[in-house]
Amino acid sequence: MLDSFINYLEFEKRASAHTVLAYRKDLEQFSEFCQTAFEKADIAQAEHAEIRAWIIDLVEEGLSSTSINRKIATLRSFYKFLLRSDEISKDPTYKIKALKTPKRLPEFVQEEAIEKILDEFQYENTFEGQRDRMVMEFLYLTGVRLSELIALKWRDINLASDSVKVFGKRKKERIIPINNVLKKNIVSYKKVFEETFSNVDHSDYFIVSIKKEQAYPMKIYRIVRQYLDLFAQTQKRSPHLLRHTFATHLLNKGADLNAVKDLLGHANLAATQVYTHNSMEKLKAVFEQAHPKA
Repeated sequence: MLDSFINYLEFEKRASAHTVLAYRKDLEQFSEFCQTAFEKADIAQAEHAEIRAWIIDLVEEGLSSTSINRKIATLRSFYKFLLRSDEISKDPTYKIKALKTPKRLPEFVQEEAIEKILDEFQYENTFEGQRDRMVMEFLYLTGVRLSELIALKWRDINLASDSVKVFGKRKKERIIPINNVLKKNIVSYKKVFEETFSNVDHSDYFIVSIKKEQAYPMKIYRIVRQYLDLFAQTQKRSPHLLRHTFATHLLNKGADLNAVKDLLGHANLAATQVYTHNSMEKLKAVFEQAHPKA
């Protein structure tokens, strides 16, 4: 049933490759635990007590509440799938509760640091140097996800309409506007791309290696870390940090929450509202500094 569930995630739910891999690993770990602790080979027949025992074991191992909750979510999805398939008659995760997690505001890069990375830093005048600049600019100026940037092709960029088409979670399409600064730099990057690889085909990936191969996630991570390490005062150094920064800076400048939601490709406002906390912290700081009775 594990393979059937994975196929369901991949082909019906259209989950990302990263999500599919994470779900498979979670279920394989739970299967190994059931075999070791209860000599039960088929996790389709697992009961509430066995799931609870696994959660306790994960807590004792020191796994974070966030990671454990993700594994609980995996089990819930798996047993709901089995219920719909009439493989089981009751859901063993029905009374399983998620662990409490501390609320943490998403980190973001300060505007001064972004200006240094994009406007002041001198990138090498080579294909790789200009590609790195485009990676940093595109992530910050569009707020796209890592997976969306990697999958982007030249045909998805429409300079005539100042827009880019990306495919988000579950292959959901959305259109993101690009400003004049990004448009100008895309034109410059395209010129370097053409000089390096002779021409630009519409089916070519937008971000590639010096061998014209599609970029892979760790490569983008390394590029982002390299430049954030120079200027950013944040603990995290990831492509997603630039997505957080994109949303936070927009809201700090008064952007409409629903508009930011659409730009990010969020399914509902709840996922976007977390960024309003950062904006509120800024408002509080301004109030305390400027109000005579603060």
